[in-house]
Amino acid sequence: MKNIKFSNLDRQKTVEKLSKETFDLVVIGGGITGAGIALDASSRGLKVALVEKGDFASGTSSKSTKLIHGGLRYLKQFDFWLVKEVGSERAVVHKLAPHLVIPEKMLLPLIENGSYGKWLTSIGLKVYDILAQVTGDDKRQMLEKKEALKLEPLLPKKILKGAGHYAEYRTDDARLTLENIKTGLQYGAVPLNYAHVTDFSYKDEKVAGVKVKDVVLGDDFEISSKYVINAAGPWVDELRSMNNSKKGKQLHLTKGVHLVFSHEKLPVKQSVYFDIPDGRMMFAIPRGKITYIGTTDTNFNKDKDHVEVDLADAIYLISAVNNMFPKINLEMEDIISSWAGLRPLIHEDGKSASELSRKDEIFTSDTGLISIAGGKLTGYRKMAERTVNRIAKNMEEDYDTELKECFTDKIPLCGNYGFKKFKHVKKYIVEVFERIKSDGFTEYDAWFLVTNYGKQTDTILEIYDCIKDDDNYVSMAKAELHFGIDYEMVLTPMDFFIRRTGRLYFDIDSVRNLMEPILEEFKTIFKTGDQQISDWRETLFTQIEEHSNFSLDRA
Repeated sequence: MKNIKFSNLDRQKTVEKLSKETFDLVVIGGGITGAGIALDASSRGLKVALVEKGDFASGTSSKSTKLIHGGLRYLKQFDFWLVKEVGSERAVVHKLAPHLVIPEKMLLPLIENGSYGKWLTSIGLKVYDILAQVTGDDKRQMLEKKEALKLEPLLPKKILKGAGHYAEYRTDDARLTLENIKTGLQYGAVPLNYAHVTDFSYKDEKVAGVKVKDVVLGDDFEISSKYVINAAGPWVDELRSMNNSKKGKQLHLTKGVHLVFSHEKLPVKQSVYFDIPDGRMMFAIPRGKITYIGTTDTNFNKDKDHVEVDLADAIYLISAVNNMFPKINLEMEDIISSWAGLRPLIHEDGKSASELSRKDEIFTSDTGLISIAGGKLTGYRKMAERTVNRIAKNMEEDYDTELKECFTDKIPLCGNYGFKKFKHVKKYIVEVFERIKSDGFTEYDAWFLVTNYGKQTDTILEIYDCIKDDDNYVSMAKAELHFGIDYEMVLTPMDFFIRRTGRLYFDIDSVRNLMEPILEEFKTIFKTGDQQISDWRETLFTQIEEHSNFSLDRA
């Protein structure tokens, strides 16, 4: 599979294509749901456009817990259907992108007066394995206290009774979203970021397209389409209101917060899913240089475009960690980064934020606008399948056209060129390290490249060989940037540092170190003026401050 040019340097041509051609389907929303729908629909033969008002994955889909997991806690709510579907999907998505969806064993400590007793945990994990069709070494194990402490010495000896040990998968949600979008390019999809839908166009009182404001060029244009899908995540209801169809069920937004620490400060040996004193559960997940923790689940009714981690969130999570890991004494100044995102759930009267179902639902308005909301990252592919099946039914009724069945479970995502299993990914990491170690790079650097880009790392290394100068570290980052600009629609430094590389979350010091050379590279490539560079610099400083400074005198 070759890299397809996908660049904002060609933005004018993309806008012209969108405005002059008629599409079968316009997808509104460049998060994981919209990305999955665009790939599913285009692979079935539909002519698909996708528009996103900000950058791809800039909403919920870069701010999850970054797990492709089966939702063990939904067993407690007797939501067996959801556990079965998302549990089964873990293995499918891992197969599609084993460099991005990485096996991650999870430890569930059993403590005195905890949420999970030994017998119920054993039964629950067994049911979990059956529903999720788990096989081989990934099947759950029940551990005695000594075995649990051997795996994770930081656990509380006094109250620990044992542990469950089971399989999950870790990912980078923003990159998973992007690789779905890029794979859709292979089937002719036309995606565009920074394209804000301002209204719908209608024909015979039916939605027949969208009116779009090009946030970059400042122009207005229309996209004509047979069908429109609203997959805007937390903004779904705004678009339903624009369509005068916000009736019946509505969204209920909840906020999930994550904090990041250096691995030295929170040196867990593996991922842990543990009790919080208030009866909830949370994760501690090691990832490269860091360990991150989360999440909260609180109602949210503020500005959806600016979701912050506040001091109360941080205190709550740190207190929970210190309670479970008595040898650790985390403090506010230990936080090195953070993120907060919104869950677009379906409102149910009388239920708290944590009790709301994570199932997705599809709404169709009288004008034909199809909206999808709810759901989990893990289930994105099945959500897309159900949504496109709705389009397929309409196509058959309206145009006597029959679509193919969904086969996205057999389409490898971009970056997966020849990886059959995770062992092939590990072998490739070793190969990449052998190629770059003589230039002073570490095994971590090889791991970072491969688990972000997969086999696309070859292209980045080719660019690096052409541009490298005295500072190899900076040259490699510039090579990543060139790749992002040419093949991943990078438009701003925030796109690069946050959503394409995850550096703001997982290696925030590298943002500080690389800021100036990356800004200079933007200036050269985009021929950007000094004022824009200055504005971007200020935005980056603000982002660093908001994500990492939790001192009590924070403005």
